[in-house]
Amino acid sequence: METISRTEQFTGTEPMRQGLELDVAVVQRYFEENVGNFSGQAQVKQFKGGQSNPSYKVEADGKAWVIRRKPPGKLQPSAHAVDREYRVITALGPTDVPVPKTYTLCTDTEVLGTPFYVMECVEGRVFWESLLPGMSKQQRFEIYDAMNDTMAKLHSVDYQAVGLEGFGKPGNYVARQTHRWGRQYQEAVYERIPEMDKLIAWIEERLPELDETSVVHGDYRLDNMIFHPTEPRVLAILDWELATLGDPLADFAYHTMQWRIPQNLHRGLLGIDIEELGIPDEESYIEAYCRRTGRDGIANFDVYSIFNMFKLAAIAHGILVREKIGTASSVHAQQTAAVARPLAELAWQNVIERGLA
Repeated sequence: METISRTEQFTGTEPMRQGLELDVAVVQRYFEENVGNFSGQAQVKQFKGGQSNPSYKVEADGKAWVIRRKPPGKLQPSAHAVDREYRVITALGPTDVPVPKTYTLCTDTEVLGTPFYVMECVEGRVFWESLLPGMSKQQRFEIYDAMNDTMAKLHSVDYQAVGLEGFGKPGNYVARQTHRWGRQYQEAVYERIPEMDKLIAWIEERLPELDETSVVHGDYRLDNMIFHPTEPRVLAILDWELATLGDPLADFAYHTMQWRIPQNLHRGLLGIDIEELGIPDEESYIEAYCRRTGRDGIANFDVYSIFNMFKLAAIAHGILVREKIGTASSVHAQQTAAVARPLAELAWQNVIERGLA
């Protein structure tokens, strides 16, 4: 059982963690040569949050920037692609999708040991707890509604117009994702989870016949965005590592998965009196998204939802493997890794209980 809240665990910065240190003198020199508005003496700390690509706050002369880098060590193929993060954030900059301003991408591993990019440090609120403790019912509703509105804006972007035509393969998103995460799970030299194997086969038999294509985030959730300090408004979506071109309905179903999982598993809303808290229910949340994106509804939503439980279990399994071999970039990685098996079991339970086997 956690003894401190997620907010206390993940908010703010801390000294650079062992094995993830940056050479401050090298950072200083790189910023002087590559970041236009840089001046002063760099001070570097590591953000507590995040366990995928380590992130660092660089401060100098009252200004701040963020370095986001690929972690060191042996990694899964195609994982931690900071160059893709940089590309999508930069492309979305001129749109109404809130993203940080980007400055520079460095793929030369001789500089900091792994590829990295520099972006602005957006000041605001990150909500690490899905129940939003300390807020009123109205405030909670407004925060969730802002998330919904921002995701609708993302999925409405013309990816060709912003130069992301080659950012992924249009069509067959769920099939490609099932293959990707299924292969990563199957190739990992670690414990097997029977439900994962069942889910892979089940999803492959029920792939959507047709799917749309938009920019998808891949891990869109409350704690991957920065809100305005006082207003219910998203200032920046973070953690674009899993972004690609894909099915926006699958992306949305991943986001809404929290209504179908319990709080103690992955900060879900299942079993919580959300009406008392002011958090919208799943049906009204889906209706709001459909209204904003001009849809009549979402067919096969259960399939999309179960697919995403599988995907999250696979991601957690990957973190579990990295934690065991010592390359997980967060001291809290073990907590996330531990949900792999329970999530897979819950997903298969959904298949059975909803009569979809």
